[in-house]
Amino acid sequence: MSARPVRILTAKVGLDGHDRGIKIISRALRDAGAEVIYTGLHQTPAQVVEAAIQEDVDGIGISLLSGAHMTLFPEVLRLLRERGGADIVVFGGGIVPADDALQLKQLGVDEVFTPGTSIRVIVEYVERRFGLEKVGAGTR
Repeated sequence: MSARPVRILTAKVGLDGHDRGIKIISRALRDAGAEVIYTGLHQTPAQVVEAAIQEDVDGIGISLLSGAHMTLFPEVLRLLRERGGADIVVFGGGIVPADDALQLKQLGVDEVFTPGTSIRVIVEYVERRFGLEKVGAGTR
């Protein structure tokens, strides 16, 4: 009997309508063996947290290019704690200055990826962080 696959919810939170990157990351994570739930554009932190809890995910990957990262990431973390989902790992990326990325990590965001990060680096992070077994290793 095989273990449940790693479940990652990917989200575009706020008014940012640039979804090409999150779709590429979602597909790469799926191809690496994760079960990916993409919530679509213009999600609120509450919608993301509700979906994450309902889907019993291991992690939430958030893409933010709007500059609202210092508001939206902390709100997702707050709502997760409030709803009993503090064990769900939050990571993400976007246009986030290094000082802000450091602050977000101190608040509880597990990893922040910035423009120019390769897809492979993000997939390897998920593989390491969640113990994701590679598809080519005979897991599916």
